[in-house]
Amino acid sequence: MEIIHLSAECYPVAKVGGLGDVVGALPKYQCQAGHYAKVVMPAHSTKFMYENDWQNDYESDIYMGGKHWHYIVLKEKTQKLGFDLYCILIDGLTNRTKVYDHDDTERYLAFQIAALDWMSQWQHAPDVLHCHDHHTALVPFMIQHCRQFRNLSRVKTVFTIHNGQYQGWFSWNNVHNLPAFMDWSAGLLDWGDMINPMSSAVRCADAVTTVSWSYMYELMESAVGLESLFRHEAHKCYGVLNGIDTQVWNPATDKYLAHHYSTADVEAGKAKHKQEVCEIFGLNPTNPLIVFIGRLVGEKGADLLPHAIGRALYETQGRVNYLVLGSGADSVENELSTLKMFSQGVYNCFIGYNEGLSHRLYAAADYILMPSRVEPCGLNQMYALRYGTIPMVRSTGGLKDTVIDYGDSGGYGIRFNQASIEDIVMSTHRALNLYHQVDTFQAIRKHIMEIDNSWESSQNRYMDIYKSL
Repeated sequence: MEIIHLSAECYPVAKVGGLGDVVGALPKYQCQAGHYAKVVMPAHSTKFMYENDWQNDYESDIYMGGKHWHYIVLKEKTQKLGFDLYCILIDGLTNRTKVYDHDDTERYLAFQIAALDWMSQWQHAPDVLHCHDHHTALVPFMIQHCRQFRNLSRVKTVFTIHNGQYQGWFSWNNVHNLPAFMDWSAGLLDWGDMINPMSSAVRCADAVTTVSWSYMYELMESAVGLESLFRHEAHKCYGVLNGIDTQVWNPATDKYLAHHYSTADVEAGKAKHKQEVCEIFGLNPTNPLIVFIGRLVGEKGADLLPHAIGRALYETQGRVNYLVLGSGADSVENELSTLKMFSQGVYNCFIGYNEGLSHRLYAAADYILMPSRVEPCGLNQMYALRYGTIPMVRSTGGLKDTVIDYGDSGGYGIRFNQASIEDIVMSTHRALNLYHQVDTFQAIRKHIMEIDNSWESSQNRYMDIYKSL
């Protein structure tokens, strides 16, 4: 099969969150399985774009809302990511350092139109257009109802929702930016008197997937107004749990780690990383180390961290370490920075993001905390398992699907029900108690490193969906 992935992000070209990781891995595994997968994305002005070799594959012009835009399709020459990568350069729109900006409606609509304009010139049609999140959600509508793309109308479309909180709404005042479409189909764009790309994709795509089964059920109950739509379209909706790229995330070969380890020497390997990280951040290496890695936003429960960590450190009398890596809301960043003044030796934070440091923290930590209010799949807990780090997670979305509480049969993690300060503090107490049950703790650590969360099984599930269409 020939599968075209359309996405705003793709690691390592441009990544803001888990979307980038997924689109950077799934096509590679599909190619390894014998299929022909490509990624088409905007040409963001990132380090990857400047450090690699490109060829001009195609160029032409589009007209959007009375404006003329020239675009160039750039192809990465070496297939170094394991698949063909195409980046669409639209001067003034896509060539920015920011993946997301104030005018994303115009930017991503132009990207989608340019991508379809290019593909409509091909001498053949691909088997599947796989669209990721609202930035590419108008593609299923446009190939079915916009006259200029009707030669692609037989191509099957799959729409994957990585985060249903962001739906791409924009006003009907901007409908003139869309290519001409048949008047009767306007209702497929509308939801609540707005143009809603996500709702359009759910209705127009041949199949809709989310990144975990639990998240699909949650969208039927809470989806920023689309609950009834998900229930109505349930017959074509599937939950497919994300995988992780085990070639990138492997403590035995990780390029960011100074000390490689496997299940055979996990205790010694993690101890070396923990010692180094604790020295850098001024923490006590004899304490269990709990880390938070991610965006400091309410969706991730990050606003709870300053008070929850402060209270946990007080109640445990400094017998645990907390370390936070991330950036986001200014208020959360400021509170986390201020907390350092009162918790020296047991708490620290790094405001910002550093890919190499994140790998080192997975290797060094005893636990990773994920108190998310919303977590469609979550990849951090899977990375943590791979590195022998026990997840402390709220029971929601993909976290619920991938972590079993150690108090239950076959369990290996710590789960809690509420995104609250109280539940985080209680989980910290449980983590401290488990840490001092040395034999049990070490047995869990070895077990979780052997859990298979690779892309092999997930990509097989996607292929089953493609074939069913």
